[in-house]
Amino acid sequence: MRIDAHHHFWHYTPDEYAWIDDAMADLRRDFLPADLAAEISAAGIDAVISVQARQSLAETESLLAYASAHPWIAGVVGWLPLAHPAIAPLLERFAANPWLRGVRHILQAEPDAFMENRDFNFGLSQLRAFNLTYDILIYHPQLPAAIQLVDRHPDQVFVLDHIAKPAIRAAELQPWKRNLIDLARRPNVFCKLSGVVTEAHYKTWTWDRIVPYLDAALDAFTPERLMFGSDWPVCRVAVSYLDWVRTVERFTATLTAADREAIFHTTAARAYRLQVWSPPTPQPASF
Repeated sequence: MRIDAHHHFWHYTPDEYAWIDDAMADLRRDFLPADLAAEISAAGIDAVISVQARQSLAETESLLAYASAHPWIAGVVGWLPLAHPAIAPLLERFAANPWLRGVRHILQAEPDAFMENRDFNFGLSQLRAFNLTYDILIYHPQLPAAIQLVDRHPDQVFVLDHIAKPAIRAAELQPWKRNLIDLARRPNVFCKLSGVVTEAHYKTWTWDRIVPYLDAALDAFTPERLMFGSDWPVCRVAVSYLDWVRTVERFTATLTAADREAIFHTTAARAYRLQVWSPPTPQPASF
């Protein structure tokens, strides 16, 4: 059993995906469940968690609909307007859907002061009552502000996306590594091994360039709080889906079987409170 804890679907439009620049031109098209199904089948991935890419209730509803239609989608991390005064009824409505496992706001696009916003923090404080995880999407300079955010919510489960996007292109480990270790001291925070190669040079990254960052994440969080994620289709600008799976397999090859099982399965299942999942039993054809 292996889970990809981070990927996206989208219907591409230039306005809604303006962040896809010319260097990422291959992403300027639709990426839908049929596309991902072929990728995970080839890579030996059994289930996935779909993560929001737009701050839109319509997208959250679409991701939940995909999950209900495709048994290999184990859960959804959607977007909800946490800072909105009417967040309570929205949370009640969306949390009633069993596929919603978490919420994410794109903090990397916000000033650090947003993480101190009273309304946002109130909305975030409501997630625990609905057993919803919160995904932290930031750039590495935002780690100190993220630590303060986590400390305001010690009982909330958090998942750090993309190891906080360190400065791999510049080959800088510090202060990212120190701050990552500091964040990892909070036992309610998990971390995704995802989005790594897209922080390196897309076409010239090497194993030797990225492995110090993978090592740092493993040392900080240990396999019990570290999970595999592909960041497909964004990863395609630097690596194929299969090759990223193989890269993480190489990185974890010297770990124990239990540690590999944690990174590829049980950590994600714990962080997102997934029910025990197994592939659907094929049904006999009817005529």
